Formats: sequence, C-alpha cells, structure tokens
Amino acid sequence: MNTTYLRIELARVSRDLVSMFFIAVMPAFFFIVFGASMDYGAYPIGNGNVSMHTMISMAAFGAVTATTGVGGMAAVERMQGWGRQLGLTPMSDARYVTVKTTVAFTISLIPIGLVYVIGAFTGSSAPGWVWAASAAIVMLGAAVFSLYGLIVGLLFRSEAAVGAASGALVILAFLGNIFFPLSGAMLTIAKFTPLYGIIGLARFPLTDGALVATDGVGGSDPLWVLLANSVAWTLIFAVGAVLLVRRGRSRQ
Repeated sequence: MNTTYLRIELARVSRDLVSMFFIAVMPAFFFIVFGASMDYGAYPIGNGNVSMHTMISMAAFGAVTATTGVGGMAAVERMQGWGRQLGLTPMSDARYVTVKTTVAFTISLIPIGLVYVIGAFTGSSAPGWVWAASAAIVMLGAAVFSLYGLIVGLLFRSEAAVGAASGALVILAFLGNIFFPLSGAMLTIAKFTPLYGIIGLARFPLTDGALVATDGVGGSDPLWVLLANSVAWTLIFAVGAVLLVRRGRSRQ
C-alpha cells in the first residue's frame, strides 16, 4: 500500500469539515437526543437496553454515510482527470483501490468510535461480546455502501450528486427502521430496502432478531431474512458498479 498517498487522503478527507459534521457529529447528536438523554434508554431489551439499541443504529448510520461519501468521491475524482494524473505515477489501480478502501474504513471508524464511547459513558449496557460483535458487523456492513457511493459517482459524475446520495441515506435510514420503529405496511416495505438487513444484523447480537415497536417488542426477524436482504443488496450494488465501470472504460 502507498502509505504516503493514504496519509494525504486521510488528511484531505478529515479537513472537509462539512462532511465530517455529517459523518461524525450528526450521528452522535442523534444518539444523544434519541438514546442517551431518554428515560426509556434504560429499559431492558434482549441482551442489553434500549440505549444500546439506539447506539448501534446511530453508529451504523454514521458509518454508511462515511463509506458512501468516500466511495462516491473516488469515482468522481477518477472521471474528472485525476485518473489520468495517477496513470503517470507508478501506483497501480489495485493500490489506488486499496488506499480508497482503507480511507473509507478508517473514516467509518470515527462515527462508530465516537458513538460507542458516548454510549459507554451514558448508560448503554450489554455484555462485552455484544459491543464487539455489533461494531464489527457495522464496519463490514458499511463497506457495502462504498459500492452505493461508487455507483452514484459513476452515474452522475458530480460532487453534488455524491452529497445528495449521502443525504438520501436519511430516507433509507428511516426505511431501514433506524430512526423510528416501523410497523404494518411500512415495516413490510422496509424489509426490501438496502439498510434494513445490515442494521438488523448489527442489532442481532443484542436483540436476537426481536423488533422494537412503539408499544414494546413487535415481532422478530429470522436471521435468514436479514442475511438475504444484505446479500441481495450487496450483489445489486456490486453488479451495478461493475457494469458502470465497464461502460466508463468503453467510452475512453
């Protein structure tokens, strides 16, 4: 890996204060408002409490926002001439992808770490293995959304479009049962949206698939449903990204 390029990329991304606000500060703020400061946060659920449930959700939201932004900007940079510039250097495409992937993973650790630290000091409770397992699943699940960002970047070739894609994650997060417990027809629709499976898997060590409703626990999701959603959307994003990369190369 080209560590010099990695260091430059990390410094460049971290200096973008607007993006860092949405990646790190906003999920932490949402967690404090909807989780840490609420009396119901201490209510027990599964292997922990409701505050832990909210903490995992907000960490996942911040992580997917981070990977979407980094993935999308990588695609835009390549098409705006930066790819030709890099072609004059000894760095291969594989090293470029490795650096960008590492940057996305590193940036996604910021909201996860920040929200989890706040949760540890504000009453989120669960066994240690639940903390570790949920954080690991959030990191792996967030990586899928670098493909979503890549697709948007390849389709629209605009920094504004990538920003809009990150903003659209708020809608996907709502449909993914992150901000508010859904029920009825909305819950049925939510199960086919891209964030639902990843969030459900991240919560699974805590809830064993149980769903939170406004009046308590509202049903449950079998593990296979969450895995099927995650695998299906990963394949959709991967195939879409490959097709768009091939289309872009055919035009060169």
